[in-house]
Amino acid sequence: MNLTEILNKRYSTKSFDPAKKISDEDVEQLKALLQMSPSSVNIQPWHFVIATTETGKQRMAKGVQGNLKFNEAKILNASHVVLFCAKTSVDEAYKDNIADTEAKAGRFPNEQVKQLTKDGRNLFSNLHKTVLNDEQHWLEKQVYLNIGQFLLGAAALGIDACPMEGIDANILNEEFGLSEKGLNAVVAVSLGYRTDADFNDPAKTPKSRLSLEEILTII
Repeated sequence: MNLTEILNKRYSTKSFDPAKKISDEDVEQLKALLQMSPSSVNIQPWHFVIATTETGKQRMAKGVQGNLKFNEAKILNASHVVLFCAKTSVDEAYKDNIADTEAKAGRFPNEQVKQLTKDGRNLFSNLHKTVLNDEQHWLEKQVYLNIGQFLLGAAALGIDACPMEGIDANILNEEFGLSEKGLNAVVAVSLGYRTDADFNDPAKTPKSRLSLEEILTII
């Protein structure tokens, strides 16, 4: 695998071929990307709604109407669409569930290590909840970590993607009953395979980034 080649081939796909579908094997790998993403103190404050059928994509497209309708075709013509959702808050029961899951996986050699891990998680989550007062923003930042890994992983599988913040979160929250589950829609990512007509393909529109000299400080 040549990472530089993958990075240069990956782009925000604007035109998906509706006839091309992602294989079941690759879908399972995409699910693994969602599940195995890093997050601060392993807080994992996310949930994903995956549209795999025409009906599912039609429901997802309800969130891109009106002045967001330019994103509709990206949803309807995609093979799959993932809606990334963030928890709006984390309580003690949720954190205990994470610790219990970690214990079952064998991460703790003893109870002392388990308690130290829980204390560290509480330190950061309580800092953002009661001191910095930015808990929801902090939780959403973890979801964006997931999105970044997901986009690169999809590209490594040869799957094209388009992340879209241009969605009506309120409509999608209602459509999928997210608010009552303590969740908020953040970003939708369409997945599939580009068409030859896609104007944004780097083969037609070369990618542009600031130079390394501008963005790096080597010490």
